[in-house]
Amino acid sequence: MVHVYIKRWGCFIGAVLLQVFILNHIHIAGYATPYLYVYFILKFNTGVSRNALMAWGFLLGLLIDIFSSTPGLNAAATVLLAFVCQPVLRLFSPKELENVVPGFGSLGVEVFVKYVAVAVLLHHAVLLGLEAFSFLNWPGLLLKVALSSLLSIICILAVESFRR
Repeated sequence: MVHVYIKRWGCFIGAVLLQVFILNHIHIAGYATPYLYVYFILKFNTGVSRNALMAWGFLLGLLIDIFSSTPGLNAAATVLLAFVCQPVLRLFSPKELENVVPGFGSLGVEVFVKYVAVAVLLHHAVLLGLEAFSFLNWPGLLLKVALSSLLSIICILAVESFRR
């Protein structure tokens, strides 16, 4: 049991460091930035309570915000992601999920891709919508959400395929 917590904290710290020091500095065409840290929240097993998942999401988002100078944006979007993670997973999974870690092996490729796509799109829409704090340039905002989501989904699926 202790090794599970050590592994979880290691992944947590790794996600924060990777996002803050490398991925936050990648801006493809000024629109697409990969937010790979959401993968940490998406990989929690289904037996974890929603409150615990939201606490992990808040802590993760808060640390990203502290290092990125974005006051509360990542924390709000990540808490929302943690709140809707399990319902989104139940939406696409044909079977009852009890203490399952989402992934290609446990869910199948199609279900996992749908789960990741919807969750990442929702997270990015909230994060980038709060960051813009305006709908005056909504085509630019939609383009940024779509491209960042696509890039993040590709990165998450690549990491998941390597973890197999």
